[in-house]
Amino acid sequence: MNYPRHPLRFNVGFLISQPIGYSRDIHFEYPQVLLQEDLELTDFKGVTRISRTPQGILAQCEFEGKTSAECVRCLTEFAQLLHTTFSELYAFDQRSTTETGLILPEDGNIDLEPLVREYLLIEFPISPLCREECKGLCSFCGQNLNEELCEHQYTSDVTET
Repeated sequence: MNYPRHPLRFNVGFLISQPIGYSRDIHFEYPQVLLQEDLELTDFKGVTRISRTPQGILAQCEFEGKTSAECVRCLTEFAQLLHTTFSELYAFDQRSTTETGLILPEDGNIDLEPLVREYLLIEFPISPLCREECKGLCSFCGQNLNEELCEHQYTSDVTET
């Protein structure tokens, strides 16, 4: 699969000469994207509003995409939706930086890929479920109970009543 080379890199140099408060939206949409060699996403889309502030360039971002996950109940692989929103300031100089320490590069190109990857990974659930009503596996034979009931489920239903 051919992935876009730098899918979230763009030039914001034009904003430096704009008045404070000026903003522009940048839209992203890719059928498949690979973020930093370890996070593969499908149906990836998002929007970033970049704004000129006195301290630098503010990026207000919203992104989502689907990644492969394994259900903790039935062990079936499924497409897990990840969604994140965040804001980060790319400061003009060291005195204006925030706790993230982002500084606008001299060439005016910023790359959101590391930030988007980090924020999306934070949203990955600790115990992913293929669906809320997942029945899991039979504790005796391992049958996926979402597909069909096994003989152990029939006998445990009888013994419980």
